[in-house]
Amino acid sequence: MYTTKFLVACAEYSHTMQLLPSIYQTSYCPASVCRTSANNLLQFLKSAWGRKNIKHYQQLISCRNVRRSRPGRFLYAISIVFCVVALFPPRLLAYDLPQVNLGLTSILDGGAPSGPGLYFQQYLQFYDSATLLDGNGDDLVLPTERGTFETHDFAAISGLSQLVYQSDGTLLGGKWGVDVILPAVFDFDLNPRDSLALQPNGAGIGDLLVGPFVQWDPVMGPQGPRFMQRVELEMIFPTGRYDTRHEINPGSNHFSFNPYWAATYFANPRWTISWRVHYLWNATNNDPTARTRGAIQLSNPLLPVDDITPGQAIHVNLTTSYEVIPKQLRLGINGYFLRQITDTEVDGRDLSGRRERVYAVGPAAVYHYSQETHFFLNAYREFGAENRSEGNRLIIRFVHHF
Repeated sequence: MYTTKFLVACAEYSHTMQLLPSIYQTSYCPASVCRTSANNLLQFLKSAWGRKNIKHYQQLISCRNVRRSRPGRFLYAISIVFCVVALFPPRLLAYDLPQVNLGLTSILDGGAPSGPGLYFQQYLQFYDSATLLDGNGDDLVLPTERGTFETHDFAAISGLSQLVYQSDGTLLGGKWGVDVILPAVFDFDLNPRDSLALQPNGAGIGDLLVGPFVQWDPVMGPQGPRFMQRVELEMIFPTGRYDTRHEINPGSNHFSFNPYWAATYFANPRWTISWRVHYLWNATNNDPTARTRGAIQLSNPLLPVDDITPGQAIHVNLTTSYEVIPKQLRLGINGYFLRQITDTEVDGRDLSGRRERVYAVGPAAVYHYSQETHFFLNAYREFGAENRSEGNRLIIRFVHHF
């Protein structure tokens, strides 16, 4: 009964009948591959559905119940294809990149607002995703405990606490400094909450960011500064909360190198253009989450998936602003984009179809309460996402110079 209903649901959802002509042309399914596929699928479904629920389907994918004849192998292959395509398509769980600076910094980013010294900055970020998207930019439809297939979205509240010290000492013609950031997730709400494919790890501390930098003095013109810039060698250490039983974690479980160049150009004393260009390199995660490992093994049954190395990426923040109240208020437009430029590697092999990208644009403002205290507000609407969530982002930032 359960097997019949399951296969009917798989066929209705995935339209797999369109694949039958090509499957009929396959001569046979090697027994070793069949056993590997069956074991991978069974382990994955156990992790996603629980051992109690999967007992109804264990017989469906057991090689012991498959005849060694060609028809038996064919029926076995059909059942595997139905389950794989309907439950967890190969493009699922391709969200590999760690959390990075997307729109956190904007107006006047090329220089410290109050010169050398110690700064404390506190960020509060609200993110509301409209949906999760696959590699084609289409909605991901994932299974739930209720037996339905639904789009997924989430809302998250997070923060970053940052200490920045800029010295008066010189290095490479500029002033050296160090930057330390500790992120945290305060709240994470996934909808639907009974998702079988995604399990969030909840609130917790994220990965520690540390970066030495060099800030150069502004290039001056007849009416004030014309250009200022900074280079930082930012490193992300895997200190955050991470659990292989959950697909959504505050921490990434791997080291990342994320250097950037930030600059501000003064078109005139009141109109500025700022940018921050990041390069992202990722080390290897030697303990992938259970569902990620299972999802990859379904379409690559011979891969053990012992480790995953996310691909390299470029991400950029861009802003233009105008000083509407001298020395007090600036308003502008800001945006960001991220594009993964190399494939993710699994067990040292490139895995295509998992590259991420997203674009965003929105309004920006900074209010200078005093020479030492500043408030930033940035809002973004994302678009053009692939293998990522796509939604709305609001960032409130407090900066104080001691």
